[in-house]
Amino acid sequence: MKVSQISIGRFHHFQLARQLEKHGLLDAIYTGYPAFKLKDEKGIPMEKIKTFPWIQAPYMMRARFGLHKWNWLNREWAWLAHETLDRFVASQLKTPVLLVALSGAGLRAGLKAQKLGGKHICDRGSSHIRYQDQILREEYQLWKLPFTGVDPRSIRVEEKEYEQADRITVPSEFVRRSFIEQGVPETKLSKVPYGARLERFSKCSEPQKDRFTVLWVGAITIRKGFMYLLKAFQQLKHPGKQLVIIGDVSEDIKQLIRNENLDNIVFRGIVANAELPAVYSSANVFVLPSIEEGLALVQGEAMACGCPVIASIHTGSEDILTDGREGFIVPIRSVEAIKRSIENLMDDPALQQRMSEAALLKTASIGGWDSYGKNFVEMLSSIK
Repeated sequence: MKVSQISIGRFHHFQLARQLEKHGLLDAIYTGYPAFKLKDEKGIPMEKIKTFPWIQAPYMMRARFGLHKWNWLNREWAWLAHETLDRFVASQLKTPVLLVALSGAGLRAGLKAQKLGGKHICDRGSSHIRYQDQILREEYQLWKLPFTGVDPRSIRVEEKEYEQADRITVPSEFVRRSFIEQGVPETKLSKVPYGARLERFSKCSEPQKDRFTVLWVGAITIRKGFMYLLKAFQQLKHPGKQLVIIGDVSEDIKQLIRNENLDNIVFRGIVANAELPAVYSSANVFVLPSIEEGLALVQGEAMACGCPVIASIHTGSEDILTDGREGFIVPIRSVEAIKRSIENLMDDPALQQRMSEAALLKTASIGGWDSYGKNFVEMLSSIK
């Protein structure tokens, strides 16, 4: 049976579509992305890319017109984009297919696929949506910041998808546990970790001898746990300590750091991908203390450049590194654990060297997208 996909954006689904095409299984991939933005998607015949951009494409461009600042509009727009894409795909399905739908946009289309004699696979990239909503509400409350929460309509739709689907695919052990905690049967879950394109990342320099550089790469947000790293860094006692931050700073974080001590902290903003290997290679450690995240591939990027990683258990870190070998896995919200882990590397250059070498070795074993495709196809073949 052929496979059709639904993905409101790109995410990992176009990598999956390439793999399904290689295996001769791809029927179509439906997306809210406009066609002109998908011309660089090599390996997928353009006639198999079905676009429904009328809501999602304007949503993607809303910042150009200052519309992104209105939270109520963002929520209604995002809801409409998912709903209309789902309805559109449901109207297009005419024959039995295995439908792999990114969660939030496959309820009606999944039911249509099942009625036609096919199957519905709900693909969820983050933790269970109710778990996600709960933990983020808690986090914003801890920092005394307003949070509207996940749209209740989205929670209802996704939970119906979880119940309706023949299988739910997740990328990491953390995400799998979040579903089990919410009462989803283990037998319904399949863990298929994402692949990684690490050929662009390799060790190309060494950290400076007179500095100890802590690195952050990614959006600087409450969800990513940035404030815990900041608090840990402030407590470090090292004459050459430096925190290098790559990425956009959210308005919430700007508000929180207004009166913080930012000595020895460098905000570099967005950095071109071509520059990242040098950035990773020159850092002593990369830290990612996310509160909630499916599987953060930046961990693999850092390791491919010989940079040890400190990551929370909610980043998918268990599926990428071994605690104490290529870095450290820490609990969420633990300033002390982050500080202690950084100090272990600061105080023991030999440990840092061993972890750097172990990280380089580990990335050689991290499966690429071909491995992901093979595992996903095997999962599909197991669905009865």
